[in-house]
Amino acid sequence: MKFIHRFAYYLVGLVMGVFFVSLVFSGKDTRCNYFPNARVLNDLRNKPFHYSEKASQILAESWIDTSDVKNTLQFGDVVFDKSNVVVKKGKLYVIEGKTLKNQEIILQVINYENRAVLDDIIKVKKE
Repeated sequence: MKFIHRFAYYLVGLVMGVFFVSLVFSGKDTRCNYFPNARVLNDLRNKPFHYSEKASQILAESWIDTSDVKNTLQFGDVVFDKSNVVVKKGKLYVIEGKTLKNQEIILQVINYENRAVLDDIIKVKKE
């Protein structure tokens, strides 16, 4: 069989394969969260999110906003040395991030089975 015929068969199979794969994954909300940091942040974002009284008081201040919290839950780094501690029948996760004004913050989020609660927001002082 000539090279051109083999190449044509290859292209036909490739196109059909891409078509079927796109059909399978087109309507699904698929994510590839292989690393622990991405898994934890994805789990916290997908649960109903609540704020404790202390966190609500801090959010009332002018230096931080709920968009900063959402950005930290999207792009932050989980500190696993201080995280995964059982607190109030849930697991505490410490997440480092930044506000839109480039202020470093630390979020303490308690992850329950059916919800996530922002327990505290700590403003990191620059030295």
